Amino acid sequence: MARDRGLNDRSVVIVDGCRTPFQRAATGFVDSFSYQLAAATVRGLLDRTGLSPSALDRVIFGATVHNPAATNVAREAALIAGVPAEVPAHTVTAAGASATVAFSQAADLILTGQAEVVIAGGTDCVSDPPIGYSRAMRTKLLRGRRLKTVGQKLRFALGLRPWDFLPDIPEVRELSTGRTMGQYTEELVSRLGISRVDQDAYAAQSHRRATAAVDHLRKEIVCVEVSSVEGSGTGAEQTVITEDNGIRPKTTVEQLAKLPPSFSRNGTLTAGNSSYLTDGASALLVMSEARARAEGLPIQARLRGRAFTAHDPGGELLLGPVFAAPKALEDADLELEDIGVFELHEAFAAQILAVVRLLESDLLSREILGRDRALGPIPMDRLNRWGGSLAIGNPFAPNGARLLTTAAHRLLEEDQEFALVATCAGGALGHGLVLERV
Repeated sequence: MARDRGLNDRSVVIVDGCRTPFQRAATGFVDSFSYQLAAATVRGLLDRTGLSPSALDRVIFGATVHNPAATNVAREAALIAGVPAEVPAHTVTAAGASATVAFSQAADLILTGQAEVVIAGGTDCVSDPPIGYSRAMRTKLLRGRRLKTVGQKLRFALGLRPWDFLPDIPEVRELSTGRTMGQYTEELVSRLGISRVDQDAYAAQSHRRATAAVDHLRKEIVCVEVSSVEGSGTGAEQTVITEDNGIRPKTTVEQLAKLPPSFSRNGTLTAGNSSYLTDGASALLVMSEARARAEGLPIQARLRGRAFTAHDPGGELLLGPVFAAPKALEDADLELEDIGVFELHEAFAAQILAVVRLLESDLLSREILGRDRALGPIPMDRLNRWGGSLAIGNPFAPNGARLLTTAAHRLLEEDQEFALVATCAGGALGHGLVLERV
């Protein structure tokens, strides 16, 4: 059972959370930038709460896909959103855990008395990747900048070859191992014996749950006005994006079973049971409990415990929740049975099924994780009840703030006391957080 920790007004609370609609890559936000999406969530939180921008002490955003023109995306987003120039803003990156790391940094600032009011979140627009040239071409271009005469520049241009202009497109691949997340997960599937049927069934369930919870999900969303430039020369057309576009209400196991493997010829991971590339942003208004009460703002949840973990990427990549969840519960002085709401990131159906299996199996915990005993079984009817990333979308950096927002809302809607949020991230990172309903 939960034990009293003597919580006080220095406690960290979530006042509200919001996000943009999540859009499949190259669709609704194809002409947008990550800082614009982040700015929409900052404005959304200020509008929802009526809080003055000048009340903010800090703005922190996580990002994974970095726009070279806006290296500090948090700062650009804050300025666009009307936050005073005197309010510091900085950007963090921890792959899919970026937003939760931003949230944890906000909590640290509040706990140490350096801040009272912080907006923390994540933003990514994979439709705007930093496409460049090969290292050899970049070296040539840098040398070319030093040329002075017309003759030198002409000889430089004539020395370039067609293959020099081939684009260098970033890949979602681990630098330390050269393997993709899909390859890692296929190996995990083989090791644990997770069937294609179970993966497809879980993916279909995620879409069904998101479809049934669409009214709840709409409460998280702030609309975003985008400008799309027409190729016909007619100018920019204004469009308002209001809803997620990746949820498929009519998804069935039978339909998913017809899809071919995506990562290996005889694999089980497909486009249907894997999360899809997504554009979006999400953010949280984080405050000290004393300040929130002084402002008369409703409090959704209190931070009860957390843990940030890492393990060897040469083994398993996406098992972060298995390492982080037990430590977060320990930090919160709680047991698994105290938790009424579970929100775990769904990178792949196979990955989430593996996490659940490892958390409840003593044998697998010893063999793969080196733990003496398993944490225990997660009640599947309490896990991602409003759908997960497989249906709603997987914009890398914003995921954690979306999970925290949903968890806080579910605590209220479902009349539960504690929520466990956990995410995996590239680099074999894991982040677990425990929220308490206020």
